[in-house]
Amino acid sequence: MTKREQRIQAIAAEATEWRRELHRHPQTMFEETFASDFVSQKLTDWGIAHERGIAKTGIVATIEGLRNHSGRVVAFRADMDALDLTENSGQPWASETPGKMHGCGHDGHTATLLALARYLQETRNFDGLVRLIFQPAEEGGSGAHQMLREGLLERFPFDEIYGYHNWPGLPKGTFAIRPGPMLAAVDTFEIRLKGKGGHAAMPHATRDVIPAAAQIVLALQTLVSRETDPMASAVLSVTNLTAGTGATNVIGDSARLTGTVRTFSNEVRDRLEARMSAVVAGIAAACEVHGEFAYTRVIDATVNEPKSTRYCEEAVAAVAGQSQVQVRVQEMAPVMGGEDFGGFLEQRPGAFIALGQSEPDPASPHNKGLHNPQYDFNDSILPIATHYFAELAERRLAID
Repeated sequence: MTKREQRIQAIAAEATEWRRELHRHPQTMFEETFASDFVSQKLTDWGIAHERGIAKTGIVATIEGLRNHSGRVVAFRADMDALDLTENSGQPWASETPGKMHGCGHDGHTATLLALARYLQETRNFDGLVRLIFQPAEEGGSGAHQMLREGLLERFPFDEIYGYHNWPGLPKGTFAIRPGPMLAAVDTFEIRLKGKGGHAAMPHATRDVIPAAAQIVLALQTLVSRETDPMASAVLSVTNLTAGTGATNVIGDSARLTGTVRTFSNEVRDRLEARMSAVVAGIAAACEVHGEFAYTRVIDATVNEPKSTRYCEEAVAAVAGQSQVQVRVQEMAPVMGGEDFGGFLEQRPGAFIALGQSEPDPASPHNKGLHNPQYDFNDSILPIATHYFAELAERRLAID
């Protein structure tokens, strides 16, 4: 075991306690005051300069290396928010906040970045600056975009950025990454139809919105199956349809449809939005009802820059050669789930990587899927993730 690995193992033992304390006190988007206070106190204790209040609860810390001749800045990011979910993991450190839990492992990501901060502050074995971004509101709040809107790049500039996510579907110690699109853009839509209600026995005297809604649902499916290149993946799901009064003999006068669109390509994204709008307008007109369409771009696709992806793979290979735990990297298939880290990658080169956390025991809470009430972050990957980040930082800001 190398001296660096020994140091990181010692820090990770403390990081386990930090992670569990964060897990006990989950808070959701832009309300992560416990995590923000906790992170700030640790950084203060270690003498690390940082600023608070970026996107309400966000924090950006800066550590200067033994040298700062390169003029280069590398950023690492962790998300801090939890989910609106009631925990059922049975762990001693389970959530103490009813209806909230760290069901996606952001507590572990935060603990990892704190461990990296501690290690880099103690060693400073790099040439340049490292930014540590503790981000709020990844789950539905687009916290990355909010930090960017509030001047993150202008106030705390950096040249490249890296992040990771724990992955229950992979064995512990297995990293997975790919160049190009890795996680999808996530958008939402809302369709409102307004017609004329009346008696169900006299449909000719109404303008029934339900047939219009049914036709819209079916037509929207063809935008992927018949209008999108099969090699350019997309998912369009109508997830809610509300219409009618509840009475069996009354035709209602309005309907509402909502759903999500997932894409990897901005070209496909633009076309789907335009065609959805046209479909709603056309069917509404044909059915003589009024139609309104709203499309909201929530987060961008996470698209890894090829060179940055290679840097990540090289860092994993180096960690594998130094670690007592089996560590390896493999290519990851694109996933239609979303991650607002893509907002950072729209502005700067970088890459996002998955780190497996599953155990041989199928009943382990570390094997439960993300957003599952029985899920728990696997603390034994904390030293692996920290070692990987440290290796990447020291490689990208190497002292000549």
